[in-house]
Amino acid sequence: MIGAGPVGNHLAVKLAELGYQITVLEQQVEVAQTVCCTGILGKDCLEAFPLPHEFIMREAFSASFYSPFGRTLRIEKETPQAYVIERQAFQRWLAEQAQQRGVRYFTGCPVRNIQIDKDYVKVELNIGSLESRTVVVASGLGSGLVRRLGLGDLTDFAIGAQAEVASQVNEVELYVGREIAPGFFAWLVPTSPGRALAGLFCRRQANLYLRNLLDRLYQQGKIASPEATPSYKRVPLEPLPHTYLPRLLVVGEAAGQVKPTTGGGIYYGLVCAEIAAGVLNQALSSGDFSARQFSRYQKEWKQRLGREIRIGRFARGLFERLGDRQIDHIFGLVQSDGIHQALLNSPDFSFDWHGEFILRALKYKALHSVLRLGKIPFPKG
Repeated sequence: MIGAGPVGNHLAVKLAELGYQITVLEQQVEVAQTVCCTGILGKDCLEAFPLPHEFIMREAFSASFYSPFGRTLRIEKETPQAYVIERQAFQRWLAEQAQQRGVRYFTGCPVRNIQIDKDYVKVELNIGSLESRTVVVASGLGSGLVRRLGLGDLTDFAIGAQAEVASQVNEVELYVGREIAPGFFAWLVPTSPGRALAGLFCRRQANLYLRNLLDRLYQQGKIASPEATPSYKRVPLEPLPHTYLPRLLVVGEAAGQVKPTTGGGIYYGLVCAEIAAGVLNQALSSGDFSARQFSRYQKEWKQRLGREIRIGRFARGLFERLGDRQIDHIFGLVQSDGIHQALLNSPDFSFDWHGEFILRALKYKALHSVLRLGKIPFPKG
């Protein structure tokens, strides 16, 4: 296993429980040494993959959205729809669960190359090499391994920039607008008492936009100081063209298994890790490590997530083409027509599954008119 993030750790646990000897290679000196993640998980995610309650810092019942010209749209449910978790502690806990099941961890151990031979896979490290019957790449975006393996490249990505700040806000706040996060959104997410995470996605100049966001939030009295230590991360917005080879699978952000709408990758990655565990178990128990056997993984995860990702990518492209006045006008329509409440109460509403919710939203004629006036293309049907 290459990568000790949540996805790699979870898959290591699943395979160890099936009785296999697993080795995890992590390039950082410690597991979860540095993490740039807001740590928001949806209700569906926690129901499918429970974790100890001690890692949940806050339950999110509501959120406020702010338009470019000052409109506010607030949504609220009687039950929590999302949870803010302590991401580093969660990641370390998963690693501990794996180690308790016999998984070996080598940290501070970057992988230089992978060679796939007929009977084994050779993993080249900076201190030597290892051989294994099969390898899983769960190293996130940017390692370069998948490119060198000929699996393609993740060229469509956003840059996430985030900092921990002192704040007394008590609900999630989201901001949109060209001056704030062009084509994307910014956030202020309360975590523990008196603390919050402020951040954004953008295509470029992440440091500049984050500084501007912190200054804006400070002037509004929402954070105690604009001075903070930022962290950055590239997040893929498209899936990898190929996520398997003989004896090798790619999972999580390394495979582009991420929500294109929000950049969230933990849930999709965990779902794909479960699929990978089943495919690997069959391969290891039967001795069949062929491309045909491993292709089942890509077929199954695309059946599970492919439609969601396609709709999310369409919505992402549409949103990036909207101007500030169009966005502000949409805010006004959603408020005046009560569209947000209708969508919120629809059976399609889910923090984790956006496809049907997006399609339902696009059926409103009021939204159609705004998008068509802005010459935003719609797919046929």
